[in-house]
Amino acid sequence: MKTLDTYDWISIVIYFLVLLGIAVWVIRKKKENTEDYFLAGRNIGWFVVGASIFASNIGSEHVVGLAGTGASDKLPLLIYEIQAWVVLILGWVFLPFYARSGVFTMPEFLEKRFDARSRWVLSIFSIAAYVLTKISVTIYAGGVVVSALLGIDFWTGAIATVILTGIYTVLGGMRAVVYTETLQAVLLIVGAGVLTAIGLDRVGGWESMTETLSPEYFNMWRPATDPDFPWPSLLITSTIVGIWYWCTDQYIVQRALTAKNIKEGRRGTIFGAMLKLLPVFLFLIPGIIALTLKMRGELHWDSPDEAFPVLMSNLLPSGLRGLVAAGLLAALMSSLASVFNSCSTLFTVDIYKKLRPNTPEKKLVRTGQVATVIVVVIGIVWIPIMANISGVLYEYLQSVQAYIAPPITAVFLMGIFYKRINATGAFATLIMGIVVAFLRITLELVKGSFETDSFLYKLGDMNFLSFGAWFFLFCILFIIAVSLLTPAPSREKVVNLTFGTITAEEKLKNKASYSWVDISISIIIIIIVIGVMIFFNGK
Repeated sequence: MKTLDTYDWISIVIYFLVLLGIAVWVIRKKKENTEDYFLAGRNIGWFVVGASIFASNIGSEHVVGLAGTGASDKLPLLIYEIQAWVVLILGWVFLPFYARSGVFTMPEFLEKRFDARSRWVLSIFSIAAYVLTKISVTIYAGGVVVSALLGIDFWTGAIATVILTGIYTVLGGMRAVVYTETLQAVLLIVGAGVLTAIGLDRVGGWESMTETLSPEYFNMWRPATDPDFPWPSLLITSTIVGIWYWCTDQYIVQRALTAKNIKEGRRGTIFGAMLKLLPVFLFLIPGIIALTLKMRGELHWDSPDEAFPVLMSNLLPSGLRGLVAAGLLAALMSSLASVFNSCSTLFTVDIYKKLRPNTPEKKLVRTGQVATVIVVVIGIVWIPIMANISGVLYEYLQSVQAYIAPPITAVFLMGIFYKRINATGAFATLIMGIVVAFLRITLELVKGSFETDSFLYKLGDMNFLSFGAWFFLFCILFIIAVSLLTPAPSREKVVNLTFGTITAEEKLKNKASYSWVDISISIIIIIIVIGVMIFFNGK
């Protein structure tokens, strides 16, 4: 493991100075109202929207975890990374409903479509889920990256990065987040792209790598009987988690809501989908390269999660190594900034403003800033807990999301596709879903205390992908049953919020918001996704 030299540090310092310049520029021009602080004044163009969506998704936990996946024979998890087609669903299916309703947050949309009960449940649950998954995992991965790259203590690196990110997120709000993320996305793509090219050259090309690992290693489609990654469950559950994450989660959707209009927002999601095709080549393949070099005795690392930073520090030349290190730090910071801002938005708009509806705009912005500071503190407190996580980080993240996603995905999908779904059905499904998700996580931890043939043991031991697929089906049937057993919502409640109730005027507006170019690029993206799925078949 090579340490950074003078030229590397110069690259890192230059990057941070540019980042500081962008943050200061944004902070000086921001306005003191909630729309500007939480949604950047709804005035962002498609390029920044798309880059921000990509940068929010690609955090250091992603880089570390996805490379670890490539380095540890867990290639089926690649399916979560070729979900560019799900990002298209956000722009083509969900975004018009969100934009028409004029909402700031996803829980706010649930209140407009259903009632305040669903809004409260999703607000509180989302903030808790962010702390359990996004904040904690991002900080843990950030600590791994920072300590490996900069040669400093895990705690020092993680806390310094959290505080630095927290400062510009508190002061600059959403506008600071989206503009700094655009710079970070560009830097990460260029840096990781160069690492992939140099790595492939070092191992002697794709064919040489395949000979070392065997073609079967590159098969993402395991048999339906596979104990870890049965392909039907993998396909279904990854889609459910994908729709939850890309189409209904505040963390991602907030970026699309910053757009000037539906047209810019949709184009931003299409651009984001194009960028989403890149992680396979930028992060997964370096993990496979690192494993190849390890098997040949040319590289050493202890945990698969160390594959990317070790490969980077050993293969890249002086100066460029510092630039990619800055890119990894950028990935960590963009993810943290996104989740800090999303948490403060959810708390301020969905909890504080509901409890105190007459609060002035300036006070709401201050409340959002205080909420961000509190989330930063919680993030730091979580570091020692997350430092004890074992196993491949990316798999941990996917298993937790497989329990959280089904009820939320079911409520949003059925809410816009079936006008008969009512507030009682949505509320009951969210409550039931949260209870079942926590029950499953608990059973997974204590299953050893049950008899192996008991129902509770089988429920806790069931493959997480199979559990997610069956749980989603149960949520769909549950929300339909409860809704049909209770009164139908009024026409006024659902107008323009479901496919069956869109007015002729809104249909015309939506049709004017896209062209043949948008449709053509979307089709090309879907074809590329199918191509990648076929390519990784182990033959």
